[in-house]
Amino acid sequence: MPLDPSTRIVLLGPAFPYRGGIAHFAEKMYRDLTAAGHEVTVVTFRRQYPAFLFPGHSQFEAPGAPAPFEALRLIDTLNPLSWRNTARRIAAITPDLVVIAYWMPFFAVAFAAIARALRRRRIRTVAILHNMLPHERHPGDRWLSRLFLASCDGFLVMSAAVERDVRALGASAPIERIEHPTYDLFGAALPTAEARRHLGLSLDAPVLLFFGFIRKYKGLDVLLASMPAVLERLPDVCLVVAGESYEPMDEAFEFVRSHALERHVRLDMAYIPVDAVPAYFGAADVVVQPYRSATQSGVAQIAFHFEKPLIVTDVGGLAEVVPHERAGFVVPPNDPEALARAIVRFFEEDWADRLTAGVRMEKTKYSWDRLYEALARLLG
Repeated sequence: MPLDPSTRIVLLGPAFPYRGGIAHFAEKMYRDLTAAGHEVTVVTFRRQYPAFLFPGHSQFEAPGAPAPFEALRLIDTLNPLSWRNTARRIAAITPDLVVIAYWMPFFAVAFAAIARALRRRRIRTVAILHNMLPHERHPGDRWLSRLFLASCDGFLVMSAAVERDVRALGASAPIERIEHPTYDLFGAALPTAEARRHLGLSLDAPVLLFFGFIRKYKGLDVLLASMPAVLERLPDVCLVVAGESYEPMDEAFEFVRSHALERHVRLDMAYIPVDAVPAYFGAADVVVQPYRSATQSGVAQIAFHFEKPLIVTDVGGLAEVVPHERAGFVVPPNDPEALARAIVRFFEEDWADRLTAGVRMEKTKYSWDRLYEALARLLG
């Protein structure tokens, strides 16, 4: 059941000029829904995080980046008056549905206040839960999460792990689960040779890609620890780490130096803008996600868009997305030896073509239409 084209929709959450995967998710939804004839308004932050709480270099896309749409920048997460004003501005639009992008308890109070104010005006709110509980837990996370869950009329989740968290927290509103759709905002991958020339990489070496924001739970240190064993069998291998670090990197730099990995590990430690993404995925033979914990992964869906196999750990929803020996390899978390064996096996046993074919088949399941159909069911 698709959404009725007359449905008036507000998307609330990160959006341009804010950067990152959830903002890209909002951009894709806006493009699809407006193309289907919906009247769509995007409401985002005036202040998302206070600067002293944000671990990265910038919360924003690069100056001069083209705006994909005009968003209303209304929400100040630290100013309750802005929450009331946001609810009032949304109510004036008279939407049929407000879709809130939620991913961490820091936003629970602001989003709950807005959702409750809309409920009093009989406006339905559905939350797309990119994550329920944070990977790095803090006191109060569960209480804040329950506060937010009690404020919404329905939930859309994209992995069994998130659904389990939502149910464990006692959510009473309906839940729809779909697979995380494949990102397709990045255009086509560059041909391998062109991408490697662009990045200054060897045309013949095996290339691994670790992509995205770097956090402790993503296990870059585990991947680095696997590299000496990988090099024993694949002496020309190159690991490309592409993404801004949200953690101190001193230990990683020291590991690379002390194990003489400088020729084999390239650290591009900055946010990768949209127009640079095709080169990184085009250059890679395989994408590696050595996560310690996970729910679903936008990086995996970018890899699927570019038809790149993955090596992932068996945490959260990663193994749901990457079936073992069909679209990639699944290994235990926190196990550099098992990760090294999988990387070596991928190249020595020539799995690239078989797994690429598997990715092409698997990606057909990850349609955005399924997301919109789930929203229609939640709207009822």
